[in-house]
Amino acid sequence: MKIHVKSIGLTPHAPLEEHLEKKLNKLDTYYDKIIDCKVFLKVENNSDKENKTAEIILGVPGEDIVVKKTSASFEESLDLCTEVAKKLLIKKKELA
Repeated sequence: MKIHVKSIGLTPHAPLEEHLEKKLNKLDTYYDKIIDCKVFLKVENNSDKENKTAEIILGVPGEDIVVKKTSASFEESLDLCTEVAKKLLIKKKELA
């Protein structure tokens, strides 16, 4: 699976990139037909502490899976996204 990361308004540091790759590579174990993965990281323009948004778009045969979460850190947002994506991939595999 190819992983494309786009960050808007920030430069991801090495630990964040490692966390991201580790989490996303695990998704292959739940559904092996993932073609590619696009990740968008963005800091929202508001005064909330929870302003870090991660969006994951998984390219799979049929219909892409899109998950978007916002929390206090990018790591937490990515964790929430991968949990939801995992459930959606398992459901897609069961229906296939």
